[in-house]
Amino acid sequence: MRPVRQNDEKRAKWTSTPRAAVTVLALAALASGCAGADTFVRPAPGPQLLKAPPARALDSYASKLRLSLAARAAAAKRWGLTKTPLTAPAPPAKKPVITFRKGFEVTDGEGLPPVFTTVPTKDKVVFLTIDDGAEKDPAFLRMMSDLKIPYTAFLSNYLVEDDYGYFRKMRDRGVTLNNHTLTHPYLPGLSYEEQEHEICGMQDIMEKQLGKRPRLFRPPYGNYNGDTLRAARSCGIKYAPIWDEEVFVDHWEYRESDQSLHPGDIVLTHFRGKEDWQGTMPDMIRRFMEKVTDEGYAVARLEDYL
Repeated sequence: MRPVRQNDEKRAKWTSTPRAAVTVLALAALASGCAGADTFVRPAPGPQLLKAPPARALDSYASKLRLSLAARAAAAKRWGLTKTPLTAPAPPAKKPVITFRKGFEVTDGEGLPPVFTTVPTKDKVVFLTIDDGAEKDPAFLRMMSDLKIPYTAFLSNYLVEDDYGYFRKMRDRGVTLNNHTLTHPYLPGLSYEEQEHEICGMQDIMEKQLGKRPRLFRPPYGNYNGDTLRAARSCGIKYAPIWDEEVFVDHWEYRESDQSLHPGDIVLTHFRGKEDWQGTMPDMIRRFMEKVTDEGYAVARLEDYL
């Protein structure tokens, strides 16, 4: 046996340490890596990242949409509609500019709540608005919730004060409640102070009883003058929408000579039942939805465009 040289002893001692072993492995890996740039390195086993998470999210959204449409179709059948209501588009990111309808202006009207009958939009939507509050039909609340049809209410205190609770239920379902005066008078026949009492007094009651001061006001009968709008502005009103069509339980009435719906039209109806109509509020909604859907319109929420 040959004698162990001093350098051999040092080499043996160095390679026996853990640190040396790691270094040797690293050098070996480096060498194999340099052996060829085209060498395939197999990935480590174990869970891998999903290849297309957006596709999975889209599939989930489509499934939810199908379920929502199926539920709405079932609700339409349950409430006696011949067609499923169309779904409104998403609210516009940029709100349309609302101005007075031509011919509906008042003297010195700059800065006053504009009076308008149609919202300027290319979306094929109409807006359902319901006035006064005389009829308080529980079936109507259920129907509108089941069908997910948006609407805006304009309330007069003398007709709602006997049952604020009914309108709180409406509010809790996402309906915006707005101002239609205390006693539904012919406003242009009143002084400024009397008009202010009718409008601002209703603002106070709605805040106390229904939790919010409205931004929208509809003058009774659609009649107003400059004092009406100045009084409305004084207590926080921003808009004074009236209407382009009115729907009853047995017929429609139109402001325009073409007797047709138009994109952005505001439709008026009333809280009325069999005492005043030959039918119920659900009957009226069936007539309303029949025409709207047949003509390819969806019902949108008015406040989403203001």
